[in-house]
Amino acid sequence: MLSFRARLFLAFALLWLLFLGGAWYLAGRSVDQALKRRLEATLAQDALRAAEAYRKGQAGALLTTGGVYLHLYAQDGTPLALTRPDHRLPPERLRRAGPTPEVLWEEGFAAALVATPLGLLVLTAETSPIEAALEALREALLRAFLLLFPLGLALVYLTARLAARPLEAVAREITRRSPDRLDPVPHRLPKDEFGRMVEAVNALLQALKEAKERERAFLAEASHELRTPLTVLLGHLDRLGRNPMDLEALRTARATAERMRRLVEDLLALARGEVERNLNLHIVDLGEVAREAALEYGVAAEAESAEVLGDPDRLLQLLRNLVANAVRAAGKEGVRVRVRREADHALLEVEDSGPGIPEDLLPRLFQRFARGPGGGTGLGLAIAHAIAKAHGGEIAVESRPGRTVFRVRLPLLEEEA
Repeated sequence: MLSFRARLFLAFALLWLLFLGGAWYLAGRSVDQALKRRLEATLAQDALRAAEAYRKGQAGALLTTGGVYLHLYAQDGTPLALTRPDHRLPPERLRRAGPTPEVLWEEGFAAALVATPLGLLVLTAETSPIEAALEALREALLRAFLLLFPLGLALVYLTARLAARPLEAVAREITRRSPDRLDPVPHRLPKDEFGRMVEAVNALLQALKEAKERERAFLAEASHELRTPLTVLLGHLDRLGRNPMDLEALRTARATAERMRRLVEDLLALARGEVERNLNLHIVDLGEVAREAALEYGVAAEAESAEVLGDPDRLLQLLRNLVANAVRAAGKEGVRVRVRREADHALLEVEDSGPGIPEDLLPRLFQRFARGPGGGTGLGLAIAHAIAKAHGGEIAVESRPGRTVFRVRLPLLEEEA
């Protein structure tokens, strides 16, 4: 496989060869046509002068351009005077003679025919000077070609080398890199196709770097979140080992194990993308789901019937995550759940009277491990956001000290459906 520089060199060399060949052909053709037109004009001019002299009876004083030979034929084509016998024209060619000169091209000479009162006047001129001039031109062009072609190849090679050097430097830089090195590739390419290609590679490297950093942060946060309940669980198990009848330790161990199970399920759901896939769709009354979640956490609920097409388990998980966050922030008494119909959407609201969410946290609140002031794993809101998106809805938050409202809008089920 040829390198880019070699392909560029061959392309430029072919173009240079075609240019020189085309120039050679066009120059020869142009000179040939110019010389022939010049000879035709000379013969026609001399033929007019000769015809005029013959009409006036001044044939003896006729002077022609150098290298032109005069011939006279009878009207039937019989030669009367041939200055150059080898320039004789056949009778069928002579029939074309008229009062206006006509130039004919024969083998080795050109002839101008014109009719006069004394007969058919023919002026001829050899074409060997034209051939000699063309031969000299071809030799000159050949010498120019032999000089310019290698010189042009050298310039083409230099141009290809200079054009390919920045791209080759980028290729070497990328080849030397290890999979762990994701910083941008330095380059000095212009803003052309290659420059934009390297910029696209740099953008991809930046995206990979950010994804890798998020992966490391995810693993670190997951390890941290699992380490804390594991430590608590092991401590209570140790207490149970010393006192098997310690019911408080048993309840705490069960609650901790349940928290770990929920955390692991959330981690797996986010990592596998299962939130967006494998939805078990049914007609779901969002009001009933809201009342169930509110009853589970012991909070107030105002929920009217609003049917949506969705996965009841996932929607219940969304409610649980929002309500659990609200309860941690404001306690059971400070949380209220509402569901109502709004145009063609079902609007779910979870409101709490907690301290609010810091303003700098709001833009990244639905990212993994973005914790609010109430604590938690930082996964619940990311799960809720993914569930709402998977159902074709959206989730938003409005917060200030003393009032935080999470709003989820889901498409209502059409009555025809």
